[in-house]
Amino acid sequence: MSTTSPQLRWLLLSLVVIILDQTTKQIAEAQLTPHQTVNLFPYFDWYLTYNTGAAFSFLADAGGWQRWLFTGIAIAVSTLIIQWVRKLPVDETQTAISLCLILGGAIGNLIDRVYLGHVIDYIQVWLGSYPWPAFNIADAAISVGALLLILSSFTGIGKTTTE
Repeated sequence: MSTTSPQLRWLLLSLVVIILDQTTKQIAEAQLTPHQTVNLFPYFDWYLTYNTGAAFSFLADAGGWQRWLFTGIAIAVSTLIIQWVRKLPVDETQTAISLCLILGGAIGNLIDRVYLGHVIDYIQVWLGSYPWPAFNIADAAISVGALLLILSSFTGIGKTTTE
């Protein structure tokens, strides 16, 4: 009998998010000039920018200490998520997927923050004539994971039954 949680297999999803995130960021940096808009579709642009803060550039102008604050938070949250996933029951598949999306995104942005001192953002969408703050694959994974986690907590969606 294995002592490993079956939910840990979803950590591979985190790895896929990290690889996609880091690969696309490298491509964006190689192909784009910072703050130059490249329109792909209506309401969707490539727009390379660097974020020294957190979501929506929170604390971006704080002077540098925020890099280490957000690094510490990402490490702590990642550790907690891995422990949470490890302890999940087999029927909590959606919760495991949600948490592993968040984990992959957190680690993707953590890599940028540690090695570069900022997070690379390059996706720009528009809400009518208003630009949404630029983001990346890691941010999208965190957002989708959080949304799925919230939805599953209210609806019980994703639980498998063995009845």
